[in-house]
Amino acid sequence: MLNIIDNVIVQFDQALKTLIPGSVHTQRENPAASTEPVDLSESERKHTAGLMRINHTGEVCAQALYQGQSLTAKLPEVRDSMTEAASEEIDHLGWCEERLDELESRPSLLNPLWYGMSFGLGAVAGLAGDKWSLGFVAETEKQVCTHLQDHLQKLPEQDERSQAILTQMLEDEGKHAVNAEAAGAAELPLPIKSAMALMATVMKVSSFRI
Repeated sequence: MLNIIDNVIVQFDQALKTLIPGSVHTQRENPAASTEPVDLSESERKHTAGLMRINHTGEVCAQALYQGQSLTAKLPEVRDSMTEAASEEIDHLGWCEERLDELESRPSLLNPLWYGMSFGLGAVAGLAGDKWSLGFVAETEKQVCTHLQDHLQKLPEQDERSQAILTQMLEDEGKHAVNAEAAGAAELPLPIKSAMALMATVMKVSSFRI
């Protein structure tokens, strides 16, 4: 059983691994591994890099949310569920980072800010009770699925590498939402859903360029 100091060290280590490029190690093969690289125009490259930067920042937020929630979740099975989901999100983080490198781009400079805010939100959700914490996961993943579907429509048609990554991410995020609902997630009030959507919009707009 970890004490407070141990938990702080673990969380700090996880934050560094999430925020420092090249620090995460994926468990699964990159879905784009079997697709051939294609030439993109300069405008297509920049546009795709912006979209992948948004998705990378989204995974930074997901790591922070799950870490915050696992820290304050009350039931062991809920904590384990958060930890398992966070492990899959690490794969997403690594895949997006690899694609950004291929596109000669970088992650968002605002990632430390988004990590801190998301960790705080996750911890508060966990303190509110496990059913609300799970409800927060379910709603977050549903909104992520919506924006992934939107990004798949906006990617250049020939960019099969980015499409493969987002398609696998979409499948995983959908599974996380279903699992959270099956575990007893509470339906969040509409004002909270709207606030989450607004925060996500601000993140997407800022991360696209910065």
